[in-house]
Amino acid sequence: MTDSEAPAADAAATAGGPADDDAYGGLFGAFPYAFRRTESRLCKLYVVVAGLLGGLLVLFFGLAFVVQVFNTLSGTGGTFTFSRALFILVGLLVVGPVLAPVLLVARRHRRTGSDARYDRLIAAAGVGFLLSLYLGVVASIPPEFVLDGETVTRTPPSGLLAPLVEVLYAIPSAASPLIPLAAALAIYGVHRYAR
Repeated sequence: MTDSEAPAADAAATAGGPADDDAYGGLFGAFPYAFRRTESRLCKLYVVVAGLLGGLLVLFFGLAFVVQVFNTLSGTGGTFTFSRALFILVGLLVVGPVLAPVLLVARRHRRTGSDARYDRLIAAAGVGFLLSLYLGVVASIPPEFVLDGETVTRTPPSGLLAPLVEVLYAIPSAASPLIPLAAALAIYGVHRYAR
């Protein structure tokens, strides 16, 4: 480091700016940074799960988008273009809240420092969103659907979680996206509450 760079580095350190070893670059750097900086085991676990699941979801939506484009390639815009755009929007609305808790933890540690309480709460909200994705899928299953040319009826609920599944089955299929939407809003609410 030259003499002219030393005062700038000292000024950044005294102003609360991150040192070079604490900085992270963008989305991919936020994951190892959040994992290193948090003291919450739940948050560390969520960082790993969100990284893996986020990567799988991006791959899934990316491949499905390519298939969607090839299936509608002969079309001339209009509905076909709208369906592609809607597909990208749905992908962002699913992947965004999965990654958001990790990004919020990394940002908070980088800017102000954080405590294990904030990290635990935001990770718990992230786990709630992951659970809501599954609940939303269960709620979206129609009573009867056609699979490989055969009419299939959904299996009746049984076991320990039967009452929960019955409640989910009672939700209209069109309203099933409201479950993950509420969980995504809960992540924001937890962030505002725990600051």
